[in-house]
Amino acid sequence: MIKMQTKARWTGVVLGVAMGIAAGAAQAQSASETLQKIESSGVISIGHRESSIPFSYYDNNHNVIGYSQDLCNKVVDAVKTKLKKPDLQVRFIPVTSQNRIALVQNGTVDIECGVTTNLKARQAQVNFSDTFFVAGTRLLVNKNSGIKDFPDLAGKAVVTNAGTTSERILNKMNNDKKMNMSVIAGKDYGESFIMLQGGRVQGFMMDDVLLAGARTMGRNPDDWVVTGTPQSFEAYGFMMKHGDTEFKKLVDDTLASVMKSSEINTMYKKWFESPVPPKNTNFNFPMSEQLKQLYANPNDHAFE
Repeated sequence: MIKMQTKARWTGVVLGVAMGIAAGAAQAQSASETLQKIESSGVISIGHRESSIPFSYYDNNHNVIGYSQDLCNKVVDAVKTKLKKPDLQVRFIPVTSQNRIALVQNGTVDIECGVTTNLKARQAQVNFSDTFFVAGTRLLVNKNSGIKDFPDLAGKAVVTNAGTTSERILNKMNNDKKMNMSVIAGKDYGESFIMLQGGRVQGFMMDDVLLAGARTMGRNPDDWVVTGTPQSFEAYGFMMKHGDTEFKKLVDDTLASVMKSSEINTMYKKWFESPVPPKNTNFNFPMSEQLKQLYANPNDHAFE
């Protein structure tokens, strides 16, 4: 009888140890890979754009500023609090439309805070935060060009940024409607707008708010107008490593807290309804009802 009790106690100890190991392994698997990486390195790497006014771009002192960056700074503060690392270093890494997903996937960038559209197809590659902006894809043209909408581009050259939703839409439109357009892919907003200003192309397709930002960089901003029927609506989100649900939750909770407070209105007015660097141009881009509803009920739903 004593032997049986001893054996039972030993079995219980073994089972307890096994369960403890299993629980520890499960906890390790559920812990955020991104937060562990940031904690061990003492650095958080932020992916940003170089000329996506007013979301993410360089000011005259080569500092990264913009609406996306202001929101991203809130996330950085939340990470510092979570990890109890007030002295956490921030590393800024410029990204483009072509390399942004790869740099998130390989861990070079911990969070991409630019102007990336949340697409269902991309959700298999990366995690997206709750949407922080909604834009429509339209055209930037010279006010004297005679171009009012997309059909007017037939037989003409048009530019958009490489690797974007607009590039895919333009190519499909060209094939489906036999428009004989010359579709050119620019590296970024600055390069695409230079092509338009130089007369190499007659139109620049991109998200309306970004086109409004690009025109502020022109020698004569009033020469350029945003026009055309929106061909799609873009839900912007921050990108993170796929499958890291804990880090995504921290980011989403941080953004939702800002969006549901009056702070988002102050932040929005700063970048879209007030003069912004580098030329102190006012976008005069009021918050849409669609965006107001989104901020009241944050979500990470892709439009397509």
